[in-house]
Amino acid sequence: MVECGDTAVLVTATRSGGREGIDFLPLICDYEERLYAAGRIPGSFMRRESRPPERATLIARLIDRPMRPLFPSWLRDDLQVVATCMSLDERVPPDVLAVTGASLATLLAKIPFHGPMAAVRVGLLGDDFVLNPSYREIERSDLDLVVAGTPQGVIMVEAGANQLPEQDVIEAIDFGYEAVCELIKAQQALLKELGIEQVIPEPQAIDDTLPKFLEKECAKGIGEVLKQFKLTKAERDEQLDAIKGQVAEKIEGLKDDDAIKVAVSSNGKALGNSYKSLTKKLMRDQIVKDGKRVDGRNLDEVRPISAAAGVLPKRVHGSGLFQRGLTQVLSCATLGTPSDAQEMDDLNPSNEKTYLHHYNFPPYSTGETRPMRSPGRREIGHGALAERALIPVLPSKESFPYVLRVVSECLSSNGSTSMGSVCGSTLALMDAGVPLKAPVSGAAMGLIKEGSEVRILTDIQGIEDFLGDMDFKVAGTEKGITALQMDMKITGLEVKTVAEAINQARPARLHILEKMLEAIEKPREVLSPHAPRLLSFRIDPELIGTVIGPGGRTIKGITERTNTKIDIEDGGIVTIASHDGAAAEEAQRIIEGLTRRVSEGEVFSGAVTRVIPIGAFVEILPGKEGMIHISQLSEARVEKVEDVVRVGDQVTVRVREIDNRGRINLTLRGVPQAEEPAAAVSVVE
Repeated sequence: MVECGDTAVLVTATRSGGREGIDFLPLICDYEERLYAAGRIPGSFMRRESRPPERATLIARLIDRPMRPLFPSWLRDDLQVVATCMSLDERVPPDVLAVTGASLATLLAKIPFHGPMAAVRVGLLGDDFVLNPSYREIERSDLDLVVAGTPQGVIMVEAGANQLPEQDVIEAIDFGYEAVCELIKAQQALLKELGIEQVIPEPQAIDDTLPKFLEKECAKGIGEVLKQFKLTKAERDEQLDAIKGQVAEKIEGLKDDDAIKVAVSSNGKALGNSYKSLTKKLMRDQIVKDGKRVDGRNLDEVRPISAAAGVLPKRVHGSGLFQRGLTQVLSCATLGTPSDAQEMDDLNPSNEKTYLHHYNFPPYSTGETRPMRSPGRREIGHGALAERALIPVLPSKESFPYVLRVVSECLSSNGSTSMGSVCGSTLALMDAGVPLKAPVSGAAMGLIKEGSEVRILTDIQGIEDFLGDMDFKVAGTEKGITALQMDMKITGLEVKTVAEAINQARPARLHILEKMLEAIEKPREVLSPHAPRLLSFRIDPELIGTVIGPGGRTIKGITERTNTKIDIEDGGIVTIASHDGAAAEEAQRIIEGLTRRVSEGEVFSGAVTRVIPIGAFVEILPGKEGMIHISQLSEARVEKVEDVVRVGDQVTVRVREIDNRGRINLTLRGVPQAEEPAAAVSVVE
């Protein structure tokens, strides 16, 4: 149980026997929310928690990413880490507690583990870094950074930033890692106090007969393929598969009692795994020794880029196509009304999202076939990363009140589709006419670490991600960083190396941004004709009830009369949506008329709307009426109201009084009548 304030997270680690045929670590990390933690009852029909909300999935990934590299490569037992938020203090987010708790639970369970590991959150308020800021501080902060680390260094970074300079982000990571080290010491002290010895993973003895055979038979051939820089990915894969097929035939021709044939026959995946390991070693050696990558690029070179905006018909409000190498992403933007905001039924105090970013990764993007189901954790995580990268540059709700949704379709994938989504989505939003504060681009950085030799790679492709040690995504504007996500395959990295990767990413981001701006220099000035038109203005919150009316009759009448859609927030912001600009303006005039405060003595011109035996009603402002009592129709005695005014007549009236119930009493006495009275004017105070 990890507690901070009134937030409490129970974390468990379980290990069960391995299954036959498994050649990977079957680790499951789950994060469970219980709404009783915040004193709430679930809002579903069943009134119980069901499918994890998106934020819970993201926290589960936050646990998994720093944990997975710390288990020994030979471990094949089923492992499961479950974190359950059992009490929530709305000042203390539970996610970093769950990550640190996962490390401690694993150590207590005596599972082989290269820990301890811990995580903290860092905020930036003014010029000061804040450790583990509250929810409210996060909202006001220019930085929301989670850093996880081990005694060996930083192992995971997740961040959103308000266009911060690289140096500020580097200092924040260093600040956070210092706190991580303190939490690591606390875990070690607790283990000592409990008398529990950490199980240090020992390397297992490996039969190197097959690896040595493969190195002798095909290392030269693999090396030659990796040095053919002009090969496409498909051609390279085809030649590598051909070499693998040839060595497989050679092994098949060996005697049945040969040790190599026995090793391959006893384990169907032995040849594939050993061949992959050899390819990985040769590729890494080529980068470290020759400074050349499999496609011939220098270490800091970006693949060829193309970009286009408005590639789909304007039925789609905005679209952008971004391609880097063989990675191609089509992003589509949709403008919605405030009622399209997503309501969140989870433990996070923020209960509404007005910017939604969804990421799809269909099997055809990698030339594969598989069933297409609901979005998985990877799709949710990549969508959240792109969302985080773009939120800092979105316009304010007051200046652009639309709810925005962007969908990124990965059409072809060879590394860094998440950063391709950021770039494509910037193009789509600009094409949709969203007045972004600045365009955003992103690049994925990689790492090869062999002993003391370290090589940082710019814009990694699939094979470099698959066989490398790091996937570090950096997104931002010309001014600074808006999002980071770093995952490691080794047990830690020094802060100075992380800093080098961040700094090396900047020229790459700016180069990509330059290519994007060639496609669309600035946001469109005109929205798609199929996008809703929104008017947004503010009224006195005390008069919201006046606009809504008894049982909602008033606002319903306005929407029916003008054929618009109207949303009113608690703070008094009114948003009117319509495909007809004139209709939206008419609805605005009516609401402003309803909420304008009328003073005694003011003069208005308006139409008579109703006549009753004791007087007549006049619409002095759109949607607002006052009554002229029969005694106020004329200086002389009036026997019948219709003798002076009838429905539809235009009259000029003065406000005689406003009674204690807010009713407006008018008079015609002493008010000169214009031959052609001016239309009623609505003015917002």
